[in-house]
Parts: sequence; structure tokens; C-alpha cells
Amino acid sequence: MTEIHSIDSYKRYGKVTRVVGLMIESKGPESSIGDVCYIYVDSNKSNKIMAEVVGFRDEFVVLMPYTNVNSISSGSIVEATKKPLQIKVGSALIGKVLNSLGHPLNGDELPKGLSTIKAEQQPPNPMDRPPIAEEMAVGVKVIDGLLTVGKGQRVGIFAGSGVGKSTLMGMIARNTSADINIIALIGERGREVREFIERDLGAEGLKRSIVIVATSDQPALMRIKGAYTATAIAEYFRDQGLDVNLMMDSVTRVAMAQREVGLAIGEPPTTKGYTPSVFAILPKLLERTGTNNLGTITSFYSVLVDGDDMNEPIADAVRGILDGHFVLDRNLANKGQFPAINILKSVSRVMNQIVHSEHRLAAEQFRELLSTYINSEDIINIGAYKRGSSKEIDNAISFYPKLIQYLKQNTSDKISSQESVTSLLRLIEKGE
Repeated sequence: MTEIHSIDSYKRYGKVTRVVGLMIESKGPESSIGDVCYIYVDSNKSNKIMAEVVGFRDEFVVLMPYTNVNSISSGSIVEATKKPLQIKVGSALIGKVLNSLGHPLNGDELPKGLSTIKAEQQPPNPMDRPPIAEEMAVGVKVIDGLLTVGKGQRVGIFAGSGVGKSTLMGMIARNTSADINIIALIGERGREVREFIERDLGAEGLKRSIVIVATSDQPALMRIKGAYTATAIAEYFRDQGLDVNLMMDSVTRVAMAQREVGLAIGEPPTTKGYTPSVFAILPKLLERTGTNNLGTITSFYSVLVDGDDMNEPIADAVRGILDGHFVLDRNLANKGQFPAINILKSVSRVMNQIVHSEHRLAAEQFRELLSTYINSEDIINIGAYKRGSSKEIDNAISFYPKLIQYLKQNTSDKISSQESVTSLLRLIEKGE
């Protein structure tokens, strides 16, 4: 009975007064930041557009639409729901491709028996986060061997365009030891979506994945909500006690979408035009993943770096929040090395706590040998170095071809974590 009495039976309405670019202003209805509203675009209320309350200006409500605004006119009725965006989730969604609102992208009906959850939630209490103590195999030799990832770790994949980050993410999704993949494609070209699903992810990967898509032509709010929806779905499965693998390509486009929203509602632009809200939402989004008392979300966020500048504002902010970063190097890609991960610029911040001492020492020696060779590469290539001048350089020269061979892997190869570690130990100890 108490639930019935607490139900708000009133419907609240307002009217559109102005539309400027992405922003819709309405007189009323009574609502809160983050609430979903419906804007009716015809008199019989059969056609409506979803929008979200993003701010207030004097007595006016500022809304952002989830779709285009072409049909909205002055005086269109705005209905408040008094609720934030909610999505349906459950194991019946595995193998499906969804939009930012959690609906199948091919137009099918949602399966029955799903649970309703909020798209935007708070990160777990820091005291409820168990430390990362267990390895997570991803089936990529260079990562499992030299940049070992733990269950619940959050990693950034930093790369310019066309360096192979989507292919690498597809390999991880196919080969990971996680129970389920949640993959968010945010701001992708429409052409790339099917290419990623069919070529990079493949039928084998899709069987254990849920894909959330928000293409570059969609409104800024849909791109932001794509990231929130994917994270909420990952949180749902984590709370079922599963080890979840969340992949987001890319968090930079989420930041760009938030910049669009921020500028539209009047925020001042700061570094490279990014508004303060961009740097406020990044930690809130990225901190939602990781461990809790029930399960884990191991997350991989791709970060697009303009002109391969690893110190641009979003890359810098994300690097400071995450537990490690893999840098994809264009020069290595041009040499035919795949995955083009620059080991000397990449780091896994939890590796030393989760691997045994033999593995850790072998990885350190590998880095040392590679670093010695790279630092002396110019004098070696022009013939100015004489063998015997330095024992360290002589050793690095003899090991170099085997080091490079270890770093390479075909996209179709699935190599177990044990194989990766065994071959690393054999390489360092016996030079094989």
C-alpha cells in the first residue's frame, strides 16, 4: 500500500520556446538535471522525441535531444518523466548489437525477462574494491608476457588513427579469458561498425559479447549515453559475479561529445576547447569499472591522440586515471610489427603484484635488452659501433631479432597466457 501512496500520479508538461543548434529551451515542465523528457511533435501525441534535461536558464529548462530536432516546432509539448535514462539488461542480450538506449540496432524487439537499471550510476565505494590479485589472459603474447593485465584493471590503448587499435581490441575480445565482453563503439564511422563486428570480432567473439553502437552522425547525447549504457551493462554482469571485459573505442569521442554539450549550454572552453565538464565526467565514467565484492570489470579504453601527441589534454587526463597504458607506435606499424605496441612507452601498473618473480625478472630483462639496442641503434646502423666495445650492446645485438619476433603475432593466432610466459622465459634464459 505504501508504494501505491508514494506514486506520483501527476503528469507535468511544458512548451518549447526556442531551439538553437543542439539546445532546446522550454517553459517548464518541473524536472531535475538528468531527467528524460518527451517532446511531442504532432498534435495527437503519436510522435515523440526523447530529450534529457541538461541545465536551466532563468525559468527555462534546457534540453538536449537523443535524436535529430528537425520535427520540433515552437510550442511543441514537453512531458516530464521525472526519471533518468533507464535500460533493460539480461543474459538474453548476449550476441546482440544495441544502440545507446539499449534497443537492438536491427529493429528487433527486446527479449522478455530483462531487468531495468539506470544508465548512469555511482562508482563503487573505494573500501568495497578488493585489490587486483589475479591475472587476466587476453591471448595476445606481448600483453600476457610483458604487460600482464589483472582482473579488474583499467587500461588505456593510446594510438593515432590507422595504427591497429580496433584490430587489437578484436583480438582481445576473441581470446580473453573473461566470461563476457561488453564492447562500446562510440563515434565510429557507420562503415566501420559492421567491419569490426564481422572481421575483427567475428562470429566466435560475438557469441560471448554485447556490442553497443553510437555512430559519429548521431547527436552528442547519444554518443555520451552509449558509454554510460555499456558501462551499466558491464556493472550488471559484474554484480552477477562474472569477470567482465569492457572495451570502449573510443573514450576521446565521448569527451568530444561532452564538449559539444558543454559549449551548447554555455560552458567556457578551456584547454584545446574542452569544457570543464569533460574533465569532470571522465573520472566518474572510468572509475565505475574495476573490482567490487561480487565480480570484476577489466576495461580497455582506446584513446585517439591527435598527430600522435601523447600529451594532448584527454590523453593526459585519462592516463592519470587508469591503471596502465599501451602505446601503439606508428613507426612500428610502418615496419610491419603487429601489434604495434611500444613496450618501452607502455606500462601495466599492477603487473608486479600479480605475476611470479621469474616472470617479472624476465620481463624486466627483455625491456633492458630492447632499450639498450634502441638507444644504440643509430651508431649500429651506420657501422660506427665495433663489437666488443660494450658487453651490454653486444648482448642486445644478438638478442634483438628474437625480441622483435616475440613482439609479433598474427591476428588469427590465439596464444595462451602460459605459452606466452614460457616462451618469454625460454627466450631470456636460453636465447631461443
